[in-house]
Amino acid sequence: MIRINLLGVQRQKARKATPFLDASQRTTFGCSLVVGVALLGISAWYWSLSREASRLDTEIASAQKEMGRLQVVLDEIKRAEERRAQMKERVAIIEDLRKGQSVPVQLLDHVSRSVPDMLWLTSMDQKGDSLTIEGRATTLISLADFVGNLGTNKLVTKPIDIVNSEVESTKSASSKSNVELIKFSVRAPLTPLTPPAEPTAKGARGGRAGGAGRSGGGGGAGASKAAR
Repeated sequence: MIRINLLGVQRQKARKATPFLDASQRTTFGCSLVVGVALLGISAWYWSLSREASRLDTEIASAQKEMGRLQVVLDEIKRAEERRAQMKERVAIIEDLRKGQSVPVQLLDHVSRSVPDMLWLTSMDQKGDSLTIEGRATTLISLADFVGNLGTNKLVTKPIDIVNSEVESTKSASSKSNVELIKFSVRAPLTPLTPPAEPTAKGARGGRAGGAGRSGGGGGAGASKAAR
């Protein structure tokens, strides 16, 4: 008699037919895996962005610091350029004044520089190409030095004549005694001016001569005060 155990076969079939995960579990596991991979990728991307942002912040701070340093340098350069422009403007003004300096001004400057110690001027008059100077001196040596100094400029032509020199007695305010002074008058020929080429040369020359005559009296008084 043959015996067949049908119960054992059914159990074996039942074991073989039962899967590890059912369909819903597989779906849940797949979704969880996808979400995990996505979170991992997002975390890596966020970390990379954080490092890049930190690097950019460092570079921005360094650039701002460098910009502040360069701004100070630019301010110094700007101030230097302004000072340079002011100095150039001043030099240009001085050069223009030197170029436009008239002969009477040069002559007055030369006469004031020629005044020695113990001598002062009372008047100075220019007529044509002749300059007449009057003044007082305490010694003849001072008068001789003054005449010698006048002849050291190209504006004055030698010989320079002492027209008049006489001794006058005046009272001194400090000692209330008589003081002898030498009253003198000097005539110095002037170098003839070359007329310029402009059509208004005659008028300009006349204006220069008149200006020298007017400047003479004031220059003599100024030189007299300087000598005193």
